[in-house]
Amino acid sequence: MDAFILAAGHGTRLRPLTDRIPKCLVQVGGVPMLERTARRLTAAGAGRLVINVCPFADEIERFVVARGGFGAEVRISREEGEPLETGGGLLAARSSFRGNAPFFIHNADVYTDLDLGALYAAHGDLGPLVTLAVMERPSSRGLLFDDRGLVGRANDDADGEVFVREPVGDVHRFAFACVHVASPELFVGMTERGRFGIFETYLRLAREGATILPHRVDGCTWVDIGRPEQLEHANRLAEASS
Repeated sequence: MDAFILAAGHGTRLRPLTDRIPKCLVQVGGVPMLERTARRLTAAGAGRLVINVCPFADEIERFVVARGGFGAEVRISREEGEPLETGGGLLAARSSFRGNAPFFIHNADVYTDLDLGALYAAHGDLGPLVTLAVMERPSSRGLLFDDRGLVGRANDDADGEVFVREPVGDVHRFAFACVHVASPELFVGMTERGRFGIFETYLRLAREGATILPHRVDGCTWVDIGRPEQLEHANRLAEASS
């Protein structure tokens, strides 16, 4: 099993903290987020970690080496200039994947205890192209699913609900938990190039008939540490659980 960790972001909303350290090395409960994420993925069975980096690339790579690769084989995918976003970053790292099994995609800036093993098992049981960890939580942005899977997106601050095909059955809205499992065939379907978000690909593929399913993780601990108040909240949760 491989796992892709998205660690190339600037972390602009956490400045001035991220002016001196990369966002993925911001600590929660005294542990850098990259290490938390990596060790959870290796505990779930990932034998190879592919980590994309952009700002502070040398510092992040030294950290990975100092931690012994977190008990896994590690490949670093460097992005020059500006980060390539979630889709472009994944595509740029394609050659680092072994391609013989479904793989995790996990943001490095999400503090969570969601059950990775259950997510991976659900993907294997149902056999879709992608399985997305989702949950019911307040969010101005959401993903729309019908009886066949991903059918659209929602953005309360922009264009509302947008469907990529005609819905089948009831439509449900969930917030994305920033963790997914993808089958290697995903790379074949990625026609986008350069800098792009992975949901550009997912929504296009859903329109073209690909099966992209939700896996609910309601009730888990989940915090996006992208803002100072969210980082403080994650630290309080980590302290309470220690």
